[in-house]
Amino acid sequence: MARSYPPFDVAKPFGQDLWIMDGPEIRFLGVPFSTRATIVRLADGSLWFHSPIRWSAAAEQAVGGLGEVAHLIAPNWIHYAYLDGWKDRFPQAEVWAAPGVEARARKKGIPFPPAQDLGRANPWAGEIETLFVAGSAVHRECVFFHHASATLILTDLIENVEAGRVHWFVYWIAKVIGVADPDGKMPADMAMSFRKGRAELARAVQTMIDWAPQRIVLAHGRCYEADAVAELRRAFRKVL
Repeated sequence: MARSYPPFDVAKPFGQDLWIMDGPEIRFLGVPFSTRATIVRLADGSLWFHSPIRWSAAAEQAVGGLGEVAHLIAPNWIHYAYLDGWKDRFPQAEVWAAPGVEARARKKGIPFPPAQDLGRANPWAGEIETLFVAGSAVHRECVFFHHASATLILTDLIENVEAGRVHWFVYWIAKVIGVADPDGKMPADMAMSFRKGRAELARAVQTMIDWAPQRIVLAHGRCYEADAVAELRRAFRKVL
């Protein structure tokens, strides 16, 4: 039975000038999670590398075959475990992090290169929209919309765990917290952190809908290759 999303370390086309790259599982709080990076080639030919998977020679070769890495993105307070390793391989790349992420990593003693705040102006504006999703007492995540491919890039705001891609016990957990395919959505514990900020979350989701994406990349589970707006409305039906 297939586990996670092999083949790993391979750039898989997902849209115009956009690829996903799956990697081996990583453990968070003892639970194995699939890993997935998103790579966008900007108009100048440089690469925007979102939530990098763990470094390997094969992954570096695959990424290098697409262009020169210019931006390394830590999109939320969890997805930065492998960023330092990629910065070592691409020292010229700028590191960008969601608000509060760099400070959290350093507080926990996790290696983290100096980063620029994703909440500020950035050089890919006009090609990739950047939105910080406010309203949570804990969760800090920026979401992105790539115009050329009409792709929304999320990290943990929606998870969509498929049976057969994870251990049966992990799938059972996914069902309990509400992130099992085909009804993937925000994990229940994360949703609770937005209890006092539901209006801010609703505004962010409406912005994503207004971008009119055609597809959605997720970091965990089955991505949405069509009907993206309908999937957003379904996943956030208790918020809108």
